[in-house]
Amino acid sequence: MGYDYVIGAALGAAVAVFLFGFAIVVRSGNLAGAFEGMAIAGRARRDAAFKAKLDAIMAGGDVKPTAPVAPPKPTAPPPPPKPSGAPLRMLALLQAEARLLDFLMEDISGAQDAQIGQAVREIHKKAQGAIKRHAVIEPVLPGDEGDTTTVPKGFDPSAIRVVGNVAGSPPFTGAINHPGWRVKELKLAPPPEGADEFVLQPAEVQIG
Repeated sequence: MGYDYVIGAALGAAVAVFLFGFAIVVRSGNLAGAFEGMAIAGRARRDAAFKAKLDAIMAGGDVKPTAPVAPPKPTAPPPPPKPSGAPLRMLALLQAEARLLDFLMEDISGAQDAQIGQAVREIHKKAQGAIKRHAVIEPVLPGDEGDTTTVPKGFDPSAIRVVGNVAGSPPFTGAINHPGWRVKELKLAPPPEGADEFVLQPAEVQIG
């Protein structure tokens, strides 16, 4: 009884496949598509998703192909931010009060030593006065050049640079080549609203 049931089920499945393929042949309207229809029917029997699409076509449904996903368009990188002009305020101040930039940018190769000395003396006086009025600057290390000092363990390498025959770990003992400078306080007014801090001195035009 079980054997007959298996044979009957197999025959039923074969008849269903044949009828499905025959329906495709009839729909195509030519015998040349019979083999193609049978191949399609065989695939439908093995592939449930493919069979569902065929069922939708046979029922008059509209199977829309999946649209390919377009790759995202590359976006242009944002422009680099403009650097801050705050560090230039002191240079602008030294130009305004001591004409330091004018002196440094001028070609003095043809000037006499006496002329340069006189100009430097005046610029030095005005620049020093401007710095003392607008900044508090102190040495990084106490002492003068040539004095012996000890660099402690855990020192700040941005404040103290150890040079020469350096071996082992701090503390180090050596002679001061330069005591260094550190800004303790800066007393500079912010620029006017909308002013370009990269303009160290505006150009001047005489009218009339």
